[in-house]
Amino acid sequence: MEALAHGAEWFIGLFRKGGEVFLSLAGGILPTLICLLVAVNALIRIIGQERVERFAQRITSNIVLRYTLLPILAVFFLTNPMAYTFGKFLQERHKPAFYDAAVSFVHPITGLFPHANSAELFVWLGIAQGVEQLGLPLGPLALRYFLVGVIVIFIRGVVTEFITRQLLARRQTAAASS
Repeated sequence: MEALAHGAEWFIGLFRKGGEVFLSLAGGILPTLICLLVAVNALIRIIGQERVERFAQRITSNIVLRYTLLPILAVFFLTNPMAYTFGKFLQERHKPAFYDAAVSFVHPITGLFPHANSAELFVWLGIAQGVEQLGLPLGPLALRYFLVGVIVIFIRGVVTEFITRQLLARRQTAAASS
């Protein structure tokens, strides 16, 4: 009987702890996150959705911008998972590489812009807590993480574009020989 009582206490304690965590988030990061989302959506409305889309189409012709600036803007403005819709501005052969770059950037952006991928926020907060316990500032870490993320997404975009080009050429060769 005592084991059952301890089990019940543990079970309700689990939900109490969850409630405490929720309240700490509601008083901490959630208001910031909501304000960032409102600000980004307001900025898009002020600039105009059409202008944002035209700009995105223009930068897709440059390989460096295609796999750095476009994914950064997509993740920042549209957040995860809507960011992948920026792929509509690309030629079919570039879409797999853009997706690879964008999906690889949804975590590195979180340290500076938590609104961009709230699902990854808990990972960043865990890392941040450890860094803060060491008495170190979070800003430099977030900035380095962002910059390394930009380098990684460029490399991934270029490599994936190369692989896609090879696979498409193989498909064309196979179709021609049939």
